[in-house]
Amino acid sequence: MSGSSLDGLDVAYCRLDTAWEEGVFLVKNWELLLVDTLPFTPDWQDRLRQLPTASALDFCNAHAALGHYLGELANRFFIEKKLDATVVDLIASHGHTIFHEPAQGFTVQIGDGAALAAATGCAVVCDFRTADVALGGQGAPLAPMADKMLFPGYDFYLNLGGIANITCRTPSDQFVAFDACGANQALNALANLLGQSYDANGQLAASGQLDPVLWEQINGQGYFAQPYPKSLSNQWVQQHLTQTCLAATSSIPDRLHTICQHVGYQLAQSVQQVLEQEHFAKEKYRMLATGGGVFNDYLMRCIQQHLPSVEVVIPSENVVKFKEALLMALLGVMRLEGAPNCMATVTGARKDTIGGGVYGGQ
Repeated sequence: MSGSSLDGLDVAYCRLDTAWEEGVFLVKNWELLLVDTLPFTPDWQDRLRQLPTASALDFCNAHAALGHYLGELANRFFIEKKLDATVVDLIASHGHTIFHEPAQGFTVQIGDGAALAAATGCAVVCDFRTADVALGGQGAPLAPMADKMLFPGYDFYLNLGGIANITCRTPSDQFVAFDACGANQALNALANLLGQSYDANGQLAASGQLDPVLWEQINGQGYFAQPYPKSLSNQWVQQHLTQTCLAATSSIPDRLHTICQHVGYQLAQSVQQVLEQEHFAKEKYRMLATGGGVFNDYLMRCIQQHLPSVEVVIPSENVVKFKEALLMALLGVMRLEGAPNCMATVTGARKDTIGGGVYGGQ
């Protein structure tokens, strides 16, 4: 799994015990056995960052080259973890998102699956979003399938990555999900101005004050008033949040503070929208929070402040860091089992889909 932060490839070796019972695909048990984040080289970081404006030839070259590079990283993982690749049933790869424009009928995650299969000798499943988009869906978020199959017992599920997305298990046991707002992309961009990769524990943000002008700018976007299902592209976050925050004239701590409050506020708005639309009738709710943003103490305090009726639960560190890699493994297994792995209730597609292209293997 490679996210918008471009910090590297999250790799998880997982065990999934699955079964079909009365026509229903079930996960009986699961385990994260080995995990690691393998950093991208600076050259690859720059290449991926610039690819949205590259030529068609450069784009195709990068797609194939990234597949081989992901294979190199996977082989390094096998060696470092002393893992025999022949015992691996499949590699499930999300690839790296370059474009996500479901309203225009396309979404693009690069990293050629055939090249990855050739480099590792393993069966590869990839390209999980396009089938859903072809049927009119958002192709996102994918995380609700992991929430449904692997993490029972919560009303809401929050992923705090470059983009904050939220999933809800409705009173009728259906799932709805959507992107709530930008998050770590903008926070990290501001920290970079001070020579830091990120705002450790949210200390800078906690020391700042709300910038009322910036607050009005970033909360005034039309996206927030749209009904779900809906999703955000990295380009939207760059244009409507990151660039706006970079252009603001207040101190960097004030801008970081304002973004954290913005995320908490928009998540509260999203939760309220779901509660009203899905006819909830509870006094207290539970939310499982994962993604790198949960390590930002001030951001988590803002979220809890804006969601007083929600108990926010943070799982083990490995689940926080590698839940999306675990999700890819689940989606890959479901693809090979012929089980729908993308939910129409989440994406708005005309029907559930079995997403993913298969390469290599026997």
